[in-house]
Amino acid sequence: MKNIFVEDIRENDKIESVFLVKEKSIAVSRNGKPYLSLKLGDRTGDVSARVWEKAEYFSTLFEKDDFVRVQSKASKYRNNLQLVLFDLEKCPEEQIFVDDFLPKTEQNIEKMFGQLVEISKVVGSRYLRELLDLFFEDEEFTRLFKIAPAAKGLHHVYIGGLLEHSLSVGKLIMDVVKHYEGLNTDLLLTGGILHDIGKIHELSYDRSFDYTDEGRLLGHITIGVGMIEEKILKVREFPRDLAMLLKHLILSHHGQYEFGSPKRPKTVEAIVLHYIDDMDSKISGFQEFIEKEKDTKSKWTGYHRLFERYIYKDSCGDTIRQREDGFL
Repeated sequence: MKNIFVEDIRENDKIESVFLVKEKSIAVSRNGKPYLSLKLGDRTGDVSARVWEKAEYFSTLFEKDDFVRVQSKASKYRNNLQLVLFDLEKCPEEQIFVDDFLPKTEQNIEKMFGQLVEISKVVGSRYLRELLDLFFEDEEFTRLFKIAPAAKGLHHVYIGGLLEHSLSVGKLIMDVVKHYEGLNTDLLLTGGILHDIGKIHELSYDRSFDYTDEGRLLGHITIGVGMIEEKILKVREFPRDLAMLLKHLILSHHGQYEFGSPKRPKTVEAIVLHYIDDMDSKISGFQEFIEKEKDTKSKWTGYHRLFERYIYKDSCGDTIRQREDGFL
């Protein structure tokens, strides 16, 4: 078990603990001397690290995605914590407790999966119902679907994140179909449950979150459509038009070409799915980033590179709380 996590590190602390190597490179200092630049991490976050002495020697001892036990001291560089490593060694796999290194949903995974299956029972179409059952009864699919993250960096970036996001999308769809008349609930709900299934193969999540070769070359949308086509072939007399509409939901759920969507939404159900998916991912992304910086004194987060903005944390601050409590 790890004894010190990234979130526990403070300036001037002497640190001896195991970390996952997320990034590794050899760089050259201003005086021409090589040094080792690392990003180390665990389930609580990441920290940059440097090896100034014997950098080339230490570099031969491990690779990216290895676990290393380090002896170091924490210091501040440009207002960010950094570990200066004095010694390190590769840590044997059998000594590693993986849950220490990958963040995991706070929700109960089996309970969430049961809720998603229960929601899917709303689908009345025999063809779509059989299609969903084929996925839910596929043991390898469900094993990966339960543990995969929903993304590498934007939202639900933790074990169980894909399931949590898919369940949230399903619940939102159930609310939306009550508000707007004329929506094809069976089609929309099936598309919502399956829209991101390609991520079980797009992403790797055995020790760190990254893209697989298949993910980089094809992407989860293309992978997901292929998975659906494979299952559709097992459903007797699956209507061609229904297959086309379902695949359109998957192909268009990113909304715009510049966001990686092969097609733009051209049905009402497709535009609904796009906005529900976009809303859930962005709200979760905001909340996760705010939670990560909840202990900082500023009312603002640091700059979020993917959202390209700072995020105001205090929208439910003292003034609003006091007004609600009747003090203002």
